[in-house]
Amino acid sequence: MKSVNKIRTTLCLLLLILHLQGCGVYSFTGVNLSPTVQTISVQTFYNDTGMGPPNISQELTESLRTYYQRNTSLGLVNSEGDLQLEGSIIGYTLTPVAPTASGNQNTPDRAGMQRLTITVKVDFINTQDETQNFSKNFSFYDDYNPDLNELTAVEATLVTNIFDTIILDIFTNTVANW
Repeated sequence: MKSVNKIRTTLCLLLLILHLQGCGVYSFTGVNLSPTVQTISVQTFYNDTGMGPPNISQELTESLRTYYQRNTSLGLVNSEGDLQLEGSIIGYTLTPVAPTASGNQNTPDRAGMQRLTITVKVDFINTQDETQNFSKNFSFYDDYNPDLNELTAVEATLVTNIFDTIILDIFTNTVANW
């Protein structure tokens, strides 16, 4: 009886594998690339704002490269990839949100929360399909409480969180075609 169940399980598993192969290439990240697209080049994204941590451009560039390598089968090349990404950080702004009243006439109202917004300009070239090319800005923000933390204490975490969202947006716009 055990061997019959084992054979059934093996056959079901084999049929499932064959069925999935017949459906074509499927990716959980939604990547939809032509088979002729095999490489990507990500040039250094420079910080044109002069604001932020000293390593901000390096962090964005390396995070983009890593994300594409983990979520596609594209080979990373230094230049002239089938897909090409380049751009710069063009916005790094702090704005007050959620003002609080001080309750004292001698003390001005101040922000209960601060918002860090980062904007990245991206130029994308698909050498195999020029209709996919674009130049576009991607922006996102994260808030923090200035009463609890100085910006310098939370800046690295804020930048990482913001970049995670921006990188996903860039990825979706370039190769996922959602």
